[in-house]
Amino acid sequence: MIEIKTSTLSDGELNRGVFATQDIKKGELIHAAPALPYPNDQHVHIEKTLLADYAFEYGKNHTALLLGYGMLFNHSYQPNAIYEINFPNHTFDFFAYKDIKAGEEILINYNGEVDDNEPLWFNKE
Repeated sequence: MIEIKTSTLSDGELNRGVFATQDIKKGELIHAAPALPYPNDQHVHIEKTLLADYAFEYGKNHTALLLGYGMLFNHSYQPNAIYEINFPNHTFDFFAYKDIKAGEEILINYNGEVDDNEPLWFNKE
């Protein structure tokens, strides 16, 4: 259903993104990314690495790194996908927010809410 390809949206060194290999209907589960949570006080160690830009908030007292495709979804303030934290399964579940066509890049809002337009760390001057 999804694959990793070169993205024109990512200006990072790796320029990767998640793309649909088939049409995906609104509300459909795209990917359940396993989470590796750790206490927030350990994040100071992660901040010294490239992984800092890929960490997700995981509740009030934890942060998480995601496995699978989880850390490779790029950001948009007009996303076509959303994610929900599934604490019982320790996954971040990515769903289509709207219909997604085959070949389209799947984008999430890094702020966690579809309509949250708060500038992110890489947009602040």
